[in-house]
Amino acid sequence: MKLKVYTADGTSSEEKEFAAFPQFEDDKGVAALRQVVIAHQANKRQGNASTKTRAEVSGTGKKLFRQKGSGTARQGSRRVPHQRHGGVAHGPKPRDYSQKINRKMKQLAFQRALFERANEGRISVIEAIQSEAPKTKIFNKVLTAVLPEHGKVLIIDDSFENNAALAARNIEGVALTEAGNLSTLDVVRFPHILVSAKGIETILARANGAE
Repeated sequence: MKLKVYTADGTSSEEKEFAAFPQFEDDKGVAALRQVVIAHQANKRQGNASTKTRAEVSGTGKKLFRQKGSGTARQGSRRVPHQRHGGVAHGPKPRDYSQKINRKMKQLAFQRALFERANEGRISVIEAIQSEAPKTKIFNKVLTAVLPEHGKVLIIDDSFENNAALAARNIEGVALTEAGNLSTLDVVRFPHILVSAKGIETILARANGAE
């Protein structure tokens, strides 16, 4: 897989072959990618929505009015769902939404996500992510040189130097993550990815099974 590699200031680039980059034919890994993305999203759900049933709401147990002779439907309790302040019928209760994904499927999905983004030309490599000073203006100049109309961008490095992290964090649409923490959902969520030379080495090592 060939990717564009930019100089640290973003002014020039060249195409470089990354032999370790995942390669796919047809739809292999697409189903795994979908399942892993769903699992990532499900695992973020708190599952703490809760409602009270008719047995749990407070209220009298006294019959509202006599069974016959009132001219209206019989009522046995004020706590039934159709009464004001009554319980909720079939309402949510706290539950665990988490899904387990095995290691092989997770790795396959990660590889497929990287392949999709690279195949679309949306992964760019930069020699180093750095900034002379912790100023957004300086870093934004480099980012604009690499991705003129970037929109949402995920910036990845092995470990961020302090100036670069401080300079990049205030740019709208930009998110930072370390290569060791990159998830399949991160790759899918962001239409553009800018990764350092060290970062891409770590990512490819992870994609190929290295811990």
